[in-house]
Amino acid sequence: MHSVIKSFIVLVVALVAATGAFAQSAYKIKPGDALQVEVLEDPSLNRTTLVLPDGSITFPLVGSIPASGRSIDAVKSSLVSALASNFNKQPTVFISIAALAPPPVAMADGPVAPPTIDIFVMGEVGNPGKLLATPGVTILQALAEAGGLTAFAAQKRIQLRRADPNTGVMTKYLYNYKGTSNSIKGSTVLIPGDVIVVPERRLFE
Repeated sequence: MHSVIKSFIVLVVALVAATGAFAQSAYKIKPGDALQVEVLEDPSLNRTTLVLPDGSITFPLVGSIPASGRSIDAVKSSLVSALASNFNKQPTVFISIAALAPPPVAMADGPVAPPTIDIFVMGEVGNPGKLLATPGVTILQALAEAGGLTAFAAQKRIQLRRADPNTGVMTKYLYNYKGTSNSIKGSTVLIPGDVIVVPERRLFE
């Protein structure tokens, strides 16, 4: 009797796992989703990466890869191909959904919530992802809300990426966390849709 129950439990667990795997493979990635990427041959590349408003992700050694509207398997295939030249053999890559983009919040009757703007922070910060920030937030404040910089952050090469609302062209601005001169300062006020990218520091940087 116990063996029958045990076999039934194993079957249920297997079915749940298979259902979850199928759901992820059929899911179409959206801007604001967070993807967990693991490279078996080089664990230093393992990270959570955010799908940017333009639908792309950025990854070390590769740069930008389109993700929005594609399946996990399709993005995985593109990443494997892009990474292949950096390894002796084709790398083994695993991608899963780390977090889904939060759905739009419908306001019910009652007290009006304070206005917020969507800011995206990715790379070497404590909590990468989407920030619901108050209007007037600065780049320095947004980095603090994202958990601050990690020990691997390239503090002098932080990027602010801002899209032109008319053309969609993304402009890149540089920010030096150390406070010395650069193209923008920590007091720069952010606008909706801004993306802050904190790259990984280079050797001896």
